[in-house]
Amino acid sequence: MPSQTSNVLIFGATGTVGKHIARSIVESGDFARIGIFTSPDTVQNRPGTLDGLRDRGVEVIAGDITAHQDVEQAFNGFDTVVSCLGRTVLHTQLQMVELADRHHDVKRFFPSEYGTDIEYGPDSAGEPPHQQKLKVRAALRDVKDLEYTYVVTGPYADADGGLFLGAAPVDKEATGTFDVKRKRAVLLGDGNGKISLTTMRDVGELVVAALKHPEASRNRALKVNSFTATPKEIVAEFEKQTGGEAWDVSYTSLEQLKEMEKEAHANGDPRAGPLTLRRIWTEGGTLYDRRDNELIGMEDKMTSLQGAIEQAVRVQTT
Repeated sequence: MPSQTSNVLIFGATGTVGKHIARSIVESGDFARIGIFTSPDTVQNRPGTLDGLRDRGVEVIAGDITAHQDVEQAFNGFDTVVSCLGRTVLHTQLQMVELADRHHDVKRFFPSEYGTDIEYGPDSAGEPPHQQKLKVRAALRDVKDLEYTYVVTGPYADADGGLFLGAAPVDKEATGTFDVKRKRAVLLGDGNGKISLTTMRDVGELVVAALKHPEASRNRALKVNSFTATPKEIVAEFEKQTGGEAWDVSYTSLEQLKEMEKEAHANGDPRAGPLTLRRIWTEGGTLYDRRDNELIGMEDKMTSLQGAIEQAVRVQTT
């Protein structure tokens, strides 16, 4: 029988998507004990954020994520680990998986996925941004006593810096932009390719639902999302919510996107990884035969396209 979750330890709880996941876990009221593992630097530099969590009953455990002893001690009393670590430290999960599998308390592990399906098809194994996540999946498949769940959401339907519904700097708008203030969009591909998107708040709700449905999420990838839309449908909704005027719209073709990606990788440009992901999305790499929302009771509880655009307009104009 799949293990139930009572006590949750979160890694990366103050990060871009981690703060949304942590908030949803706390606000759910469904777990007896909630803790976060964070660095001494975060304790020193973000006291307000951590005090807010403490005020809600969250335990704050400070330590070095690369130190075996710190991680092992942090696991004590927690049956489930939820990782929200960012790309630069995904490799540290390999040690975490090994330690969690040996630990007498930990029964379930949610690695940091929350994005493109890294095993979508045969070509996925060679994509540069997928490599660390693929290693973590391989490690989890080798464990003896640890259950796991991959929460696959597709790109974030948010307008925060660099995210899909945001405004790119003018000199980088060819990588895709929805610029509310300028009423300007650059769509990737021909604008007709569907993309599966998930707001970060919905990511948090989906993680909670997966935690509460162990029978549906045990040892598998859950492919979930808020909504699916084409870039043209997205810009049409932006137009509707910004006064009804037609936006200035242009396109970056898939071929142009591939050339930009190739050049970025050749030059060691930090935009190379994000460009690869945008190319994958434009090629249809977020579309599945079916989504798994209903398996965890979330079929009709997600943000709509209209709701996501409303939020994006608010973020860009306030």
